[in-house]
Amino acid sequence: MLLLTNIGQLVQTMAGIPARRRDLRAIECLKNAALFISGNKIIGMGEADMVMPHPIIKDAESRTMIIDCGGRVVIPGLVDAHTHPVFAEPRLVDFEKRIKGANYEEIAKAGGGIRSSIAKVRAADEQALVKSTRDVLDRMLEHGTTTVECKSGYGLSWESERKSLRAIREAAKGWPGTVSATFLGAHVVPKEFEKKRKDYVALLCQQMIPAVAKEKLAQFVDVFIEKGAFSTDEAIRIFEAAATHDLKIRAHVGQLSPAELRPLMRFQPASLDHVDHVTGADVKMLAKSGTVAVLVPGANYFLGGKSYPDARRLIDAGVAVALATDYNPGTSPMLNMQMAMSLACTQMRMSPAEAVVASTLNAAYSLGLNRAKGSIEPPKEADLAIFDCDDYREIPYWFGSNRCWMTIAKGKIAWQRDNKS
Repeated sequence: MLLLTNIGQLVQTMAGIPARRRDLRAIECLKNAALFISGNKIIGMGEADMVMPHPIIKDAESRTMIIDCGGRVVIPGLVDAHTHPVFAEPRLVDFEKRIKGANYEEIAKAGGGIRSSIAKVRAADEQALVKSTRDVLDRMLEHGTTTVECKSGYGLSWESERKSLRAIREAAKGWPGTVSATFLGAHVVPKEFEKKRKDYVALLCQQMIPAVAKEKLAQFVDVFIEKGAFSTDEAIRIFEAAATHDLKIRAHVGQLSPAELRPLMRFQPASLDHVDHVTGADVKMLAKSGTVAVLVPGANYFLGGKSYPDARRLIDAGVAVALATDYNPGTSPMLNMQMAMSLACTQMRMSPAEAVVASTLNAAYSLGLNRAKGSIEPPKEADLAIFDCDDYREIPYWFGSNRCWMTIAKGKIAWQRDNKS
């Protein structure tokens, strides 16, 4: 059992699920608070002078570890709802080409981009991918992230995609947090299928997706819908196969160019990610749906973009918005959700409260985990991030740094900063 005392601010979301409009900034900060955890569950919390005398706490006193938070801020464990952690090497050549002025499509045509990661992943030993993925998860934990969505997508053959998904599954074993796996075999069309795209889509639909479902390697199927990747019509075929095998839907859409969202909505996608380019009609449609728009400003930053997703337009229209890092080797090598929150505030004009809710409750909802994750309330799982600051608004304020002091996942201390360092 754990008892957190001397909490300077205990940040609670007071929103509907998913949070929209005003609800997205509806939080309550309890001062001088305490929080009691039994097993992996939150049992109770509130002002310290109300919690401490509770009979349950008195009875369990001898079996309870007390954590003095020293006046720090406690928020729900961060939920990173869009990552690509399974790769073998960074894409440094792409990085330099982009600095010299090459754009995303030019880099891809020159043999860079997603395809440049394929050969390395195909050649990689599975245990090496397990280790590198686990290392990423551990580093995310150090930044307060307790739940991560992990995609495959850098193998693009059944053998290497299966290897990638197995690496995600093995890396998740024993990791204190929670991992949700996504099959992204439809990242781009691999080079060997460039002149026979239909055959690759058929391979995805008739062999890969059924095998993913049979082996229970993923909860979601994703498609990158973009020029140079997959068309809407191809995505529909892939999503039909996913639905047949009871796999849920996510999609990269509208990152670099507009895409029509309406044909995708019949699949009730859990999320549509990026959505930099979206029409007014599509915004209204999204607002009436249960689909979450997952915004990934780290990619815009790293690509040197002059614009970011129009968060204010989406939020004010009633769209459920979440945030994620989009951690990947080519367009967003960022694993710190605190930085994603900062970019959301400074570049997308989200308030700090909106950034917190988008990075916790709404992100958990996009993964179907909101009953257990995303807010501090009984009887949800005790996933908490404790920050070395006096006010939750400091989390996005101190950009580029790590203010996390302790991470608690499923009721256990998963990481703690060495106070001597």
